Amino acid sequence: MRESGFKASGFPWRLYGGRQALEQNLKEAVTRAGARRAFVICSPSITRRTQSVNRIAATLGDLYAGVFDGTENDATYASVFAAKEAAVAAGADLLIAVGGGGVIMAARGAAIFMAEPDDPFRIMTQYPEGKPAYSPRLMAAKPPIINVPITPTSAMNRAGTALKNPDLDHRMEYFDPKTRPHSIFLDEEALLATPAELFRSTATTVLAGVISAKGQLDTNPLVEGDDDQAFRLAYRAYPRLLDEPDNASLRLDLCIAAFLQNRAEDDAMRRLLRPGPFSGSYAVSTAIHIRYPRIGQGESTSVIHDTRIRLAEAVDLRAARRVAEALEVWRDGMEGREAALAVADRLEALYTRLGMPTRLRQLDIPREDFPKIAADTVKNFNANSGVRSQETQIAEALRLLEAAY
Repeated sequence: MRESGFKASGFPWRLYGGRQALEQNLKEAVTRAGARRAFVICSPSITRRTQSVNRIAATLGDLYAGVFDGTENDATYASVFAAKEAAVAAGADLLIAVGGGGVIMAARGAAIFMAEPDDPFRIMTQYPEGKPAYSPRLMAAKPPIINVPITPTSAMNRAGTALKNPDLDHRMEYFDPKTRPHSIFLDEEALLATPAELFRSTATTVLAGVISAKGQLDTNPLVEGDDDQAFRLAYRAYPRLLDEPDNASLRLDLCIAAFLQNRAEDDAMRRLLRPGPFSGSYAVSTAIHIRYPRIGQGESTSVIHDTRIRLAEAVDLRAARRVAEALEVWRDGMEGREAALAVADRLEALYTRLGMPTRLRQLDIPREDFPKIAADTVKNFNANSGVRSQETQIAEALRLLEAAY
């Protein structure tokens, strides 16, 4: 039985995918946005190792305003502010993000800083002592953004921004629906230019997300359709990445899975990697990835995912059956926890085959850092907006970290 009522939201984006998607459609997209000065934001590796920016410049001609290629890992505040300064100096009226999730968030941050007159530290999410966290409303109109993802990142069609700042004990977080993309380009050449290891890492977070969605019950028809198709695409493509690293169709399918996953999140009014026995722990994985920049998002996900499932004490049989059937490990007569353990075994084997770590010790994370990692989970608005006890969240994180070691 489905829930009796639901809401759905639509956003004015266009999605272009396939071979030479940039050459065929980018200029039209920029013109449709009413822009005359399109400015690219990317990392140094994009300009040094790929032809993506050169292709964009050649395609746009007089509409191309320049490039800032100094974004750093995890979108640091310093590099994003520098990107904003460069965009303003170039007279930019549209931003094109070329890269993974960090670069796409950097472009959103630059758009916010270009438009909002207030101090960046005043308009970011606030964590007042003893009170729920809150995100100030950002009312200024933002320059349109075009995203050219190079990995299957959940950032491609979302509105949240999180910037790393070593001077703070948490990321600088912003939420502004006006930074959702005007257009998204899934260009085969840009996707194939991404190193196989990086693509595999990000694809792991997509797989974890679609498995989590399979364990959700009573979803509305729109969510169910997107979740099911996202799972089919991701589960079919992910295991083949090892043997077919240059298969553009696999990479495109995983990006579409990430896009559908996001759309389902919007229509369900729920957060990515929502709580549940099959969801892993978004808060712990993010804390690991941010504290140790050398560790990718996929690796920080795979090291705790199967352990999180094994720790679940009460597992709804209906949810367990849905996930176990999807992963082809269901047997008639299984109990909920038995099915969950079979799912954990299947995931551990799948991650291992793809070369992904499944234990924290494989990442050389010292156990004495566990309390710091657990404390980091509290100041993550997507994981804790103040509705949960901080002490409880830290204790749960510590238990998971110890079990996953």
